[in-house]
Order: sequence, then structure tokens, then C-alpha cells
Amino acid sequence: MGRRSTHTPQQLRELILDAAQDIIQDQGLAGLSAREVARRIEYSPGTIYNMFENLDDVVLHVEARVLDALDRRLGSVLTDTGNPTDRIGRLALAYLAFTHEKPRLWNLLFEHHMPADAQLPSWYQQKLEGLMGRVEEAMAPLFPPGREGDRQRAARVLWAGVHGITSLSTADKLSVVTTETASRLVADLVATYLAGLAAGGRAPEDKAA
Repeated sequence: MGRRSTHTPQQLRELILDAAQDIIQDQGLAGLSAREVARRIEYSPGTIYNMFENLDDVVLHVEARVLDALDRRLGSVLTDTGNPTDRIGRLALAYLAFTHEKPRLWNLLFEHHMPADAQLPSWYQQKLEGLMGRVEEAMAPLFPPGREGDRQRAARVLWAGVHGITSLSTADKLSVVTTETASRLVADLVATYLAGLAAGGRAPEDKAA
């Protein structure tokens, strides 16, 4: 249905994103359509395409909201004091908790695929790099100057492992491989990986522990 606009362009964008986010949170990505978004905001479907390039663009901006919320959560953890191992552990557990709060929105980051001929916009890539930067920031005390490449690689290896645990957990598949809780597995993974780095000489031992 259509109606005369009573909102500014920015307000309309936010209305569209609010509606899309609510739909995804309730029904998953499969429930999202321009028609359903338009019905909820009481504008015509054409209004959506006046504000966004296409439905994929709408989804990317919903994903951006999720990434921003996760970044704020991880950033708040990094304000805590403590030795690097403890801080990285808290960071990983904060990530695990975040994924369980709104699993459909978190899963959106991995379920949504752009068309084969489309590239992710630079602003989206920057948000992803910013999140990995949080992990690198927590790991920085474990690597001396000149080892930035090692630190970057280690951050990505560790977070890929944490992500694997969270994925099994949010999909209710963790019980297939273990009776341990996801939080216990995440804590063990972080401790074991960091201990392995130190023992292998790839990072200095955590002298603050």
C-alpha cells in the first residue's frame, strides 16, 4: 500500500532497516521480502528501491547494524584490565554470548551471499577489519614490534576456531561432538592456543599472568 511521505529520507531508511531487522529476527532471512517490508512500514515497495539499491543492499545495512553492535560489545570488554590471556578469553566469551542473544541476526552475516558479480562495499569490509582489529588489539602484548604479520595471522586463526564453536552451539549441534558447554570449549581453546604460541616461541610468554 502507498501513502504520502511523512518522513525524511533518513527516517525512511531507518524505518526500512528496522522492519527488515525485525523480519529477519523473527523469521530468518528466508522471510524477508520487499513486499513484507513495505507492508510493515505502510509504504509502497517502490519506496524501498528509492532508498536502497536493492534488497541485498538493505540486508547489508542490517548486517552493518549487527557488526556495529558486536564491535561495541567487544570494545567494552577491552576496557577491562588484566593479563592478555584473560582479556582474550573474555573477548571470546563475549562473542559467544552475543551470538546466542539474537542468533538469526548473527547467522545473517554468514547466510547472506551477494550475487556472483557483486563485491562487498568498502565500508562493509572496513567494519569486518575493525572487528578483527579488536582481537589483534587484545593479542598485541603477546607480540613484539616487527611481528605484526604473525599477530594478524594468529588473531584470525584463533577467532576462526572460536567461530567454529559458536556456530555449532547456535545451531544446537555441539552435543553431537561433545558434552562440554560452548563456554568451556571456548575457554580451553583460547588457553591452549595461546600456550602453544608461547611454547613454540611464536609469542612471548604472558609475564603478567
